[in-house]
Amino acid sequence: MPETSGPSANPAANSASKSAASLLQRLKGALDTLLVIDVFVVIAGALWFAVAVLLHSRQIEAPLSLFQALWEPLFTPAIGLLMAAALLSGVLSWWQRRGRR
Repeated sequence: MPETSGPSANPAANSASKSAASLLQRLKGALDTLLVIDVFVVIAGALWFAVAVLLHSRQIEAPLSLFQALWEPLFTPAIGLLMAAALLSGVLSWWQRRGRR
């Protein structure tokens, strides 16, 4: 009997391949959503910092003090997460394009 190599040749392999692609798509979608939220947090932090510096020049210290208090626990991880997620998103996109060839 001749061996077929079409889409129906190995249904289990096709199902696993579709499942892996679906998982990668969901992971990339979740990562993209996280990146969008994180970008807005970082932009809001940058705007807050700019306003706080302007207020500091007018001897209003509270916004800058609060920003400094939140720098380590909020803004540093947000910037790091943004960079890491951007790199991971790029790697996942590259991997996905590589798999389609």
